[in-house]
Amino acid sequence: MSNRPPSEATIRRLERSSGALATRAVARMDDQLPWFRAMPADRRSWVTLVAQAGIASLVEWCRNPGKPPRLTGDVFGAAPRELVRVVALKQTVDLIQVTVDVLEDHVASVAEPGDEDALHLAVLQFSREVAFATAHVYASFAENRGAWDARLEALVVDALVRGERSEELSGRAAALGWATSTPVLVLVGATPDADDDPHAAVRRAARSLGSEVLVGVHAEQLVVVLGRAEELEEVADRVSEEFGEGPVVTGPVVDGLGRAGESAAAALAGLRAARAWPDAPRPVSADALLAERALDGDPLARAALYERVAAPLQAAGREVLETVRAVLTSGGNLEASARAIFVHPNTVRYRIKRAAELTGVSVTDPRGSWTLQVALALAELDHDRSLWH
Repeated sequence: MSNRPPSEATIRRLERSSGALATRAVARMDDQLPWFRAMPADRRSWVTLVAQAGIASLVEWCRNPGKPPRLTGDVFGAAPRELVRVVALKQTVDLIQVTVDVLEDHVASVAEPGDEDALHLAVLQFSREVAFATAHVYASFAENRGAWDARLEALVVDALVRGERSEELSGRAAALGWATSTPVLVLVGATPDADDDPHAAVRRAARSLGSEVLVGVHAEQLVVVLGRAEELEEVADRVSEEFGEGPVVTGPVVDGLGRAGESAAAALAGLRAARAWPDAPRPVSADALLAERALDGDPLARAALYERVAAPLQAAGREVLETVRAVLTSGGNLEASARAIFVHPNTVRYRIKRAAELTGVSVTDPRGSWTLQVALALAELDHDRSLWH
């Protein structure tokens, strides 16, 4: 096979045939590639443009074989961004192969007599260059897309931490592939000191359990947003292993990304107060830290303690509240409590069981006792203040 370039006459014939060859290539794609047939018409038209640009670039390359072809701009300039968004690299390789096959099939009809080998060799060499250019385009897009996604993810997480609720926020998350109807939980803690990218480790852990995930850093704290239809707490347990030393706090599960700011606010408030509970589990829920958060000045925690603990006890009547106070005073001794309020110990047991049902915390549990003490004390202080106004 000759190494000389095709003659000018052959190149002109190839140039005149470029439109028809591109049309035949697209027709063969339609016949051989089921996924291409299923594409919308506008996307198929992008492929047609690229095929035409590719053949036109081959013509120019044959005229100037000594110049390295500007394949990225020439071939993919027709629709580079759109093409790589909707067509996978493997599919693009298939498209190139079909186009090359069509060109090879028509070498005899396009080339001048005696020029067939030269044109055939030019087609093979050029198709190899296009394959390299394709890989470059996709690699560049992946790199740029990765950087863009990282910036967008940081914006979304920052907006959630700041409590932003907007349609733009949902749109940004959707651009990252987030399902807007998924229940959400926010997890916060220290950023690990390891050299490895903590974002990548968190994503691997979350996605291994089928969870959607967003990762960001806020005030040097690692903030992770998890989304999954069920068992989010299990995912949080696994993801917490990827945080740095110290407490890791989970916010409450909320209904969708639009309310993730509520979960983030509770988690961050819990993280600030967690040092007051040195033996807290890891992760620990923000709700388990309501007492510490209230003492740290968190108004939401203070309100929650009143609504969930103090108010239900007050509404239950004097006897239940009196019994809870007696058990708190006795350090959990039920018999001593019964003597103090002149009732049978079984009555005490019944009343504290009722109190636990109403509040979700037990006065005989150390943590429950602490939460009840703080809730009742703050309720009394708030009541006293209201008398002064």
